[in-house]
Amino acid sequence: MEHLPQSSLATPADADIILKLYDLRREEVMRKARAWVAGEFWPATAEEYFNVAMNPADPHNAYVRQVLSFWEMAAALVLHGTVSAELFVDCNNEGFFLLAKFEAILDGVRERNPMFMARTSDLVKRFPAAASRYEIVKRNVEGMRARLQKAAPQYAYPAKP
Repeated sequence: MEHLPQSSLATPADADIILKLYDLRREEVMRKARAWVAGEFWPATAEEYFNVAMNPADPHNAYVRQVLSFWEMAAALVLHGTVSAELFVDCNNEGFFLLAKFEAILDGVRERNPMFMARTSDLVKRFPAAASRYEIVKRNVEGMRARLQKAAPQYAYPAKP
């Protein structure tokens, strides 16, 4: 896709989309899914990710699929020019959080699933505001992971060869 310029002013239609996305995030099952994926699911390897994401018998499988597909859909709205990138970035953090959270295992996951978080990654590459937000979120996630590793070493990423 070609690079779309960022507009300086969002429209009322952009605001309506952002508010609808927010409403969807508030749905009861989605809230539970988001809480689990963001707070409790910290896979240290691609295999740990796939043990949940590709296992329909795992009780959290639907949570992973629901949350990641929601944020990939939201990023696609921006990439296709449906909603202002600047407004989207100003109002949303979670998709960037998830990309940062999975960054260390991204290559391993993409070996089996090349489209894993591809739209969110593309958003970061194409829009300076998204790249800036991602860098901030990534530092926060690194701090969170360090605190988790102290409390529970299973959250440590294996050393890279």
